[in-house]
Amino acid sequence: MKSPPAALVPGQPDRRGAGPRRGLSVCMLDGDPRSAARARRFAADTLREWALRSLTDDVELIVSELVGNAVRHAVGPAAPGTAEQPVRLTLLRYTRRLVCAVTDPSPAPPCLTEPGSDTTGGRGLLLVSALSDTWSWRPSPSRGKTVWAGVPLPPQHRPA
Repeated sequence: MKSPPAALVPGQPDRRGAGPRRGLSVCMLDGDPRSAARARRFAADTLREWALRSLTDDVELIVSELVGNAVRHAVGPAAPGTAEQPVRLTLLRYTRRLVCAVTDPSPAPPCLTEPGSDTTGGRGLLLVSALSDTWSWRPSPSRGKTVWAGVPLPPQHRPA
């Protein structure tokens, strides 16, 4: 029996095409509340490999918010002992932009709200909007949706 691609093995990233100008890195996550911390580590490791350390702080926050929202709002608690991984984090490096995309099983669109001053939550997408130059969502062809945010690459990492 063939083994599954690395991106489908729990905890194993799939990093293809991580050359100087393009890259793809995928991490599958379960519905555990610690998924956001795993996503941050994965993003930081990927950015280090792609020589984009200057983006780490912002990308870690973006990824943490997108994955946290997926776990809180789109994924039910996983059954003990199952290996279900309903959340996919994809980092895409283009020639001028890094895109962080999180796919989850819920078709419900993300909701950008203005939380009240006494509200303790609800600021995640506001942070994503502030840290990225663009963000949006789209229905996923297989199921659910993908929420993504784009961050411009620093000038020294763009082609001349």
